[in-house]
Amino acid sequence: MMIEQVCATIHNYFETDKNTGIPMIYPNRYKIENGSITLPFLLENQYFRILGSEMNDGVYQYPATGLTDETFDGVIWKMRPPKAFLEMVAEIEDWMDKYGDTMKNPYQSEDVIGVYRYTKMTTGKVTGDYIATWDNVFKDRLKEWRRLA
Repeated sequence: MMIEQVCATIHNYFETDKNTGIPMIYPNRYKIENGSITLPFLLENQYFRILGSEMNDGVYQYPATGLTDETFDGVIWKMRPPKAFLEMVAEIEDWMDKYGDTMKNPYQSEDVIGVYRYTKMTTGKVTGDYIATWDNVFKDRLKEWRRLA
């Protein structure tokens, strides 16, 4: 999920309430069965973050599917990302769809009339100190949500 990468980059997961499991029995124990987890404290489509799992740490949208079955002691954080942030994540996803392959390999080879072949960088400044990655392109716009590491 792109939202997880963006949140990690800006050091902000918009976490609100920490849920530590079933009090008095197993205070931090959760069980994932058949690829999903039941979290009655979350609303449908709400984002949440799992920490302390061996197989499923990350950001998900409730109800999450496709998880790896396990029982773990950890923490589940409710997330409340603002609508404007989610819209920007969608913009970043669109940008990645358009330019992502180029970012994996920003160099492009060309043949010149079968005489010789050269490779050039398809993005960035001539000095090479800046490459147009999503985090560089959206850096200024993400500033308002950035937290210190």
